[in-house]
Amino acid sequence: MPRQLPTACRDLAEFQSGVITRQQAMASGLDSDTIGRLLRNGRWQLLQRGVYLVVTGEPPRSAVLWGALARAGRGAALSHQTAAELFGLTDQPSSLIHVTIPVNRRVGLVPGVAIHRSSRVREACHPSLLPPRTRIEETVFDLVQQAASFDAAFNIACAACQRRLTTTDRLAATMTKRNRLRWRTELGSALTDIGAGVHSLLEYRYVHRVERPHGLPRAVRQVRIVRGGRSSYLDNLYPDYHLCVELDGRVAHPEGQRWWDIHRDNAGLVDGLGTLRFGWRDIEERACLTAVQVGTVLRRGGWRGELRRCGPGCLVGVGSIP
Repeated sequence: MPRQLPTACRDLAEFQSGVITRQQAMASGLDSDTIGRLLRNGRWQLLQRGVYLVVTGEPPRSAVLWGALARAGRGAALSHQTAAELFGLTDQPSSLIHVTIPVNRRVGLVPGVAIHRSSRVREACHPSLLPPRTRIEETVFDLVQQAASFDAAFNIACAACQRRLTTTDRLAATMTKRNRLRWRTELGSALTDIGAGVHSLLEYRYVHRVERPHGLPRAVRQVRIVRGGRSSYLDNLYPDYHLCVELDGRVAHPEGQRWWDIHRDNAGLVDGLGTLRFGWRDIEERACLTAVQVGTVLRRGGWRGELRRCGPGCLVGVGSIP
């Protein structure tokens, strides 16, 4: 940070990752001529109209984000995909920087920035994190509101909980503060399942297309086991009947992971625990047959329940299927 700048200007720029607005610079003791000279000789860079970076070189991501906020003005907060990036909810930065401003303000076109307006931005903003951003729960539901399908919305909420960024209770509480929310009913049910250990869309599908509609007993989700000093988790364990149902949504199987799965299944069988493995097609296209297979093995383990038909076209009890 250039030492020749007034102290107030330098301190403010350091706080904002090297970014300062024209208004802030002049309030800190610089005049228009000095600002113009710093820009002309390349010691300052123009990030947005009236927003400058006070160091040379490629602007870091943090400076670009502060620049977008500075251009958006009073009460602005990073939101949507950009807030998700900062929280680690997504793994790649979005091409656009998303900023939410108070509903009673207007901002013109800002290059590279998507402007959203909200009457709740002050309430939704995290109280301490910098640069200012919406809370993780608010960010989740901003993305849910944009999602093109319930599957996409579920994946967002599930990822936030799996990455331990929030909890299902906090998400459920935030839902009540939103007057409008897509898939409210479905997400409310899904949060209960996520809280009970459902960790993927495929696991959710198993619960709602195989287990519950066909009257299967409720499995215990994500059971931790330790063998040989190595921990792993069982997707769906029926402990009273010595059966594990594993769900594999991977398109390709890394060689090391495939052998680890085989070794784990073999070790489970030695311990008296059988494993059934299913993929997407088994749940999406053959849910009834999958339920029959699970039910058959459960009966061998002592289950006394009865499979039920999930609807008029269900294959349970048809032909050779019990």
